[in-house]
Amino acid sequence: MAFLMKSMLSNQVKNLGLGGGGEENKEESTPSDPAAAAGMTREEYEEYQKQMVEEKMERDAAFAQKKAERACLRVHLREKYRLPKSELDENQIQMAGDDVGLPEDLQKMVAQDQEEEEDKDSILGQLQNIQNMDMDTIKEKAQATFTEMKQAAEQKCAVM
Repeated sequence: MAFLMKSMLSNQVKNLGLGGGGEENKEESTPSDPAAAAGMTREEYEEYQKQMVEEKMERDAAFAQKKAERACLRVHLREKYRLPKSELDENQIQMAGDDVGLPEDLQKMVAQDQEEEEDKDSILGQLQNIQNMDMDTIKEKAQATFTEMKQAAEQKCAVM
């Protein structure tokens, strides 16, 4: 209510010319040309605007490239761990173009992981794992599994 009264009274006072017209003078004193407001000539201001637009485009392109690289990494991890694919990641990769790949540091890490997995999957890797295992624990696990299977068979079959 106070706002309404204030706005009505200030409009009436402005119409009478008794004051309150200072705002109009301030608006008129500011230059309408943004180049003059920035203290530059028109050509300098246009060049400045072009540079700003180019820099923004470069930043946006770099940002899109980084997002696509991260999406590529997520896709790789999803494939590795057999997780469901994400349409968002695929869209980001497509938007960035075909030249998207993992960054060099991540490629090195992935290569090291693959080498370790290949070593574990090989026969020599399995033999090394057997050497590291304790035979007593293997025997205990085998007997525990055998007794569990025997108990399950006895519950299912009335003859045993």
